[in-house]
Amino acid sequence: MKTNENNTMNLEQFKTKHYGEVGQKKRDALENGYENFKLGTLIHDARLEKGLTQEELAERVGTTKSYISKIENNLKEVRFSTLKKIVELGLGGHFELSIKL
Repeated sequence: MKTNENNTMNLEQFKTKHYGEVGQKKRDALENGYENFKLGTLIHDARLEKGLTQEELAERVGTTKSYISKIENNLKEVRFSTLKKIVELGLGGHFELSIKL
C-alpha cells in the first residue's frame, strides 16, 4: 500500500488496511454499516428540513417515535416498505430506487 511522503493514507487506503479488500466479509460489513448510517442521516436531515419532530413523522407514517429514532441513529435497519412510507407519506417526497451494475 503506497502512502504519500508524510505517511498519510486516504480513506480507501485506510479501509483496505484495516478492513481488507472489497468483497471480504469484514470490509463488506463496514460498507453496509455505512450505507445504513447514511440512510438514517438522510432521513434525519429531511425531517428537520420539513420542520417535523420524530413523533410527528412517526404519526404520519403509522409507526412509533422510538422506531424513527432507531432508524435515524443507526440502531435499527429500516424495512423497504417503511422507508417508502417515510419518504412519501411522512416527508411528502418521491421515492426512487435504482440498481447500478
